Amino acid sequence: MLQSRVARPRRLAVVGIAGALAFSLAACAESERDSAGGGEGGTFVFGATGAPSNFDPYYASDGETFRVTRNMFENLVGIKPGTAELEAELAKEWTPSKDGKTWTFELEEGVTFHDGEPFDAEAVCANFERMYNQEGAGASPALSYYWTENFGGFADGKKPSLYDGCEATAEHTVELKLTRYTADFPTMLTQDSFAMQSPKAMDEYKANDVKAEGDSFVFSEYARQHPTGTGPFVFDSYDEANGTITLKRNEDYWGEKAKLDRVIFRIIPDETARKQALEAGEIDGYDFPSPADWDALEKAGFQVEIRDPFNILYLGITQKSNPALKELKVRQAIAHAIDRETLVSSIMPENSEVAKQMYPPSVDGYADDVVEYEHDVDKAKKLLKEAGHADLTVELWYPTQVTRPYMPNPTAIFGAIKEDLEEAGITVKPISKPWAGGYTDDVESARAELFLLGWTGDYNSPNNFIGTFFGTTDNQFYTGGSPWGEDLAQALDDADSIVDAKEREAAYQDINRDMMSEYLPAIPLTHSPPALVLRPEVEGLVPSPLTKEEFSTVTVAE
Repeated sequence: MLQSRVARPRRLAVVGIAGALAFSLAACAESERDSAGGGEGGTFVFGATGAPSNFDPYYASDGETFRVTRNMFENLVGIKPGTAELEAELAKEWTPSKDGKTWTFELEEGVTFHDGEPFDAEAVCANFERMYNQEGAGASPALSYYWTENFGGFADGKKPSLYDGCEATAEHTVELKLTRYTADFPTMLTQDSFAMQSPKAMDEYKANDVKAEGDSFVFSEYARQHPTGTGPFVFDSYDEANGTITLKRNEDYWGEKAKLDRVIFRIIPDETARKQALEAGEIDGYDFPSPADWDALEKAGFQVEIRDPFNILYLGITQKSNPALKELKVRQAIAHAIDRETLVSSIMPENSEVAKQMYPPSVDGYADDVVEYEHDVDKAKKLLKEAGHADLTVELWYPTQVTRPYMPNPTAIFGAIKEDLEEAGITVKPISKPWAGGYTDDVESARAELFLLGWTGDYNSPNNFIGTFFGTTDNQFYTGGSPWGEDLAQALDDADSIVDAKEREAAYQDINRDMMSEYLPAIPLTHSPPALVLRPEVEGLVPSPLTKEEFSTVTVAE
């Protein structure tokens, strides 16, 4: 979970919802709280780090969108709160065929969408057929990001697809058919983009009516104003001028109803402003407090909830526009130039770790014997000279107006890496852009030479990390321009298809060794434990290592 998740293939800028990033907190915070009234849990006001891209989770890949949609939509299968473990959600049980290519899901009964339409097997198939039959802008990797990463191609047949059909065999029984076995199914269905949406609402408000305009997208009326799921909260409004998104309790929810009357997401890109809003009582909590503030916040009586780390921060390398970056020795020199130990000790949160490969040690397939790149300025200079690039100049990109789980202070991290590179004789050209104002779009379009980005895992799978990054050659690293790019993508595809767990583990270990010794498409930097902070009056929120918190269990004491 891009998370914010972001990452990976080419994605264009978003027009409409992502526009409001800066605003004043003062005017209506107290009036919102005062007018809450009536419900068991009142109103919970959460400080979000950025604007959502839209409210149709299928067309999203970023954490700020999913933070909102997760509370309105549900999936066939879910993640147990506070863990990375699979649990039932809209499907109460599921069974694979012997070859693992047909999965039968038994659905919960008595579930309705927010518009009153029944959730049943026909609705499930309508959702998957909608995903599979995307055309035009909707079929671009930028919008159908999680589909292309997990299921591959579409009905046009231009690329192979994992999806092979859906059949409603009874009112509440559905069969999903795959073209091959994958170790990630059905766990991949927990990802927010695969939430179940009302077929009637999607049709009525033309959910697929998304258009590319230059380097931007314009979304449908459904995605902007009428998101319709089965979850514990219902969409109420989005006030773009004031940067607030309001959800209200779903009074007809099929499970245990939310304790809160309302949830308000208040978009506050600046971390200092979020902290001040919390201290002033204008919000009840926010994500990713600066690690430097943890102690002070706790001493002031706030709850600092530290999640288990399940992420990776990396220095991405795009081999598209700067010919020097295509040279392995140059990439190795950059790796040796970076002092990751000092980065961890001076900037990252307590209990952070130096990353040795592109996912954390808790993920299957982690290799203990990969090539490591210790901080060695002389070796970096020597490698640059051998490669014929002793006078290397690079662009180093970093985002503004954002804090990510793996990147708590982008500006400080950028400064440390810039200093390290310059010590090795590398000329650095800084480039910064707002996270939702061009940074992720340019990075994912392979326009950035060196860039800071990362990933929080959606679930425990090597394919969810390195498969997401390198499973296709049309990615932010431009691996399609390297002779080994296709080999790496094929190796990842082959590993995911291995049924035997031990054999699959060994295959991923080999891939990790090769990536660090022969390819080095990016430089792993750190794994860090992100936190969120809450007022003492807030109860019932369960921190998630996947940063997938749900708010239906939250109460706010008066």
